[in-house]
Formats: sequence, structure tokens, C-alpha cells
Amino acid sequence: MPHTFTAGLAQRLPLPIENPLQRFAADVAKTLQSHESLDMLIYPEMHLHGTEHLPAEERSAALENAAAPLDGDFVAVLGAIAAEHQIWLCPGSIGERDADGGFRNTQLLFAPDGTLVARYRKMFPWRPFEPHQPGTEFVVANAAEAGAVGLSICYDAWFPEHSRHLAWMGANAILNVVKTTSEDREQELVLARANAIVNQVYMLSVNCAAPVGRGRSIAVDPEGMVLGEAGLGEDTLVIRVDPDVVQRVRTHGTAGTNCVWSQLRPGDAPLDLPLYRGSLDPARWSPQQPDSRS
Repeated sequence: MPHTFTAGLAQRLPLPIENPLQRFAADVAKTLQSHESLDMLIYPEMHLHGTEHLPAEERSAALENAAAPLDGDFVAVLGAIAAEHQIWLCPGSIGERDADGGFRNTQLLFAPDGTLVARYRKMFPWRPFEPHQPGTEFVVANAAEAGAVGLSICYDAWFPEHSRHLAWMGANAILNVVKTTSEDREQELVLARANAIVNQVYMLSVNCAAPVGRGRSIAVDPEGMVLGEAGLGEDTLVIRVDPDVVQRVRTHGTAGTNCVWSQLRPGDAPLDLPLYRGSLDPARWSPQQPDSRS
């Protein structure tokens, strides 16, 4: 059974795209020396593919050139770092070159033995600014000690369907890795709380640090209460995630009142959703267990 685990939200400056792995390994080691109790360490979106030192007109091409296959050496080194420290490791996202030649913004999650247990391709690239192709699959991974965690990248959090679907798939916590360099981080803090509240799920939103990013990484509990918020510069936000709290809130309601996942009951008529050419059906409304999704 899952139990309380400790996550570190590593708000960091992006590492230069040319040779990030040695510096990344050093930062993981240094962070774990300072925070020995961490079970999971989470870095921002595209943390290993920083292009801010390059002329603006060269950045998209540099990202494409650095894109790596998931079965290549780049990803293998990341798995080795996780195994060395025996920790759940989300190194943020990387540029992925998939088997069909597609160019994706892909979030990775490694188990403490170094196994790549999940990869998620960003569904909602920040258009027209991001060059990546969108993914099409929601991803929830069984992270053992943590229970089920959903993967989410930056702009995905602006689309309520995304977090709702991850919660429905059984996620106790959503790992939203972010690279917000624009003025809208304030709005994203509101969205982190809103997504937590309406889905009764932990939201862990890890942004990159100033001066590149807007910082303010945030962790929110299933009732929307802020567990911690970082400032602008580099920092490690340490929080505890308790899957039992998720179940308590879903059973007894947010603030003891609102049981959103019990709203639909057997015998209720399905609610048509013309926007999606579908419906809300009482038989499918309740969150699933990660190993029983259909």
C-alpha cells in the first residue's frame, strides 16, 4: 500500500543544452546531501535543454538537434543517476526524437533502480512559441511508495480536462513540470490550486528559477491548501504527500462538504457533453485504480 512520501521540488536554472548531464548529476548529489529524507526529486520542464544563452533565432534548431531517443545513452545516464541515489527521479522533460521521427517534449520518471517507468509527451505545447509536436496519451504511473502519480507539463495545467483525466485515472498527485518565463506565473498559481480543489489531488508545480523563469514553484494539497511556495531564485521545496489524505478528502469531502467524485449516482441519467461528443456516465465517473483503467 502507498504511504506518505517526501518530494523535493528542485527549482533550478536550466542547464545549457550542450553538456548538461555532468552538472545535473552534481546537482542531484548536492540536493540529496542537503535533503537526505527525499523519496522523489522533481526538476522543471526542459531543465536539461536550456537555450537561453543562444541567439533567439537559433534556439528551436538547437532543441531539435539535441532531441534524444528514449533508448539512447542520454536517457540511460539519467536512469543511472536515479539508481546511484536510489530515488524516484523526474529530471523534468527533454526533447525526444521518437521512432517515427517526431519531435516531442517528453517528461520522464525513473524508479530507484534506474528503470524508466513512465514517459509522457506534452499534449498542449505553448503555441505558437514551442516547436514540439503534441502527444496524445494521458500517463499515470504507479510509483510504489508514492502510489499513483500523473505526469503533466506546464501549459497542460491550463486545460482542466488534463488534470481531471489524470485524477480519474487514479493519480494521487500530479507532477506538473514547468518552464514559465512569461508574466503569467501568477495565474498558474491560481490554476494549481483550482486543479487540486476540483479534482481532490495533490498538485506539484515545479518552475525554473529566475532570471530565466518566474520561479514560485508551488505544492498544493487535495483541498487546495498551499503546502509550500518557493521564491524567485534557486531553491528546493520539500513537501510530504500522503495518499491517505486524498482518500479522506474524496470520502468526506473538501472542507468536509464537497464530494465531487460522488456526485453522480447509479440511476442518474448520463449528462451529454456536446463539446466532447460524449457524456458523463455514472458508471464511469468515479476515479479508477491505476491497474484497472479502461
